[in-house]
Amino acid sequence: MILLYFGLDCAGMCLTFAAIYLLGSKSRLGFSVMMSGNTCWVGVGFLTGSIAMVLANVAFFAMNVRGWLEWSQENASQ
Repeated sequence: MILLYFGLDCAGMCLTFAAIYLLGSKSRLGFSVMMSGNTCWVGVGFLTGSIAMVLANVAFFAMNVRGWLEWSQENASQ
């Protein structure tokens, strides 16, 4: 059962937890780790037929891209 979704669910969970930790530690790497987790969750959404999961994680991915870019602009202005 652990490989029911080819391990994407486990990878997505681990990446999401790691990203939350990194962002809480004010590490910009958290955005890219979260985007990797979002990609895994999109895959799970397709495998389960959950359009809501796919759409939500595409939106979360876009929000993380925005966060990455905002962080770049903030660091450039300092």
